[in-house]
Amino acid sequence: MPTPSNNVFSTTTDYIAMGGGYPCFFVAITAVGILTALIGDVASHVGCTIYLKDSVTATTFVALGTSMPDTFASKVAAQQDPYADASVGNVTGSNAVNVFLGIGIAWTMAAIFHNVKGNDFHVLPGNLAFSVTLFCVEALVAIALMMARRHRSIGGELGGPKISKIATTVFLIFLWIFYVLISTLEAYKIIPSLAD
Repeated sequence: MPTPSNNVFSTTTDYIAMGGGYPCFFVAITAVGILTALIGDVASHVGCTIYLKDSVTATTFVALGTSMPDTFASKVAAQQDPYADASVGNVTGSNAVNVFLGIGIAWTMAAIFHNVKGNDFHVLPGNLAFSVTLFCVEALVAIALMMARRHRSIGGELGGPKISKIATTVFLIFLWIFYVLISTLEAYKIIPSLAD
């Protein structure tokens, strides 16, 4: 049975390390940007077709589509790291980038664009305050859950006894479903928002 030559592996390694990895990084970032824009447009068209508001489409389809890579990265980090720091840090770090850079850069570019055109840049308030408040409350609940999981009987944020793992999984899925449900009910004015 033939064995792979060392030249194949060294060539592959040299190819990946070309330019210190920066070309690979920028190509990956560009691909992520294109796919994110594509997901946003497709989700908007799907939402329009099935009569869903943009805020509901954003908290369901777009959020799922853009968060799946983070989910798999956190899974791999959890499997390879003896502590939960890498997986939890990945989730919190990606959300921080989404909020601070994603919103900040987009709003800054829009403000500059409107300023150059001689217009004022105004963003009408929507149901963002309600969704952010609900998210912050649920984030605090999730942090409290992770702190409670550090108890000696469980032994850590991830893993532990089978019942604890299943209960935590079910509870965190419930938090997501509850967030989507309540945000949807508020978007369709079935329940009052903070602005009412």
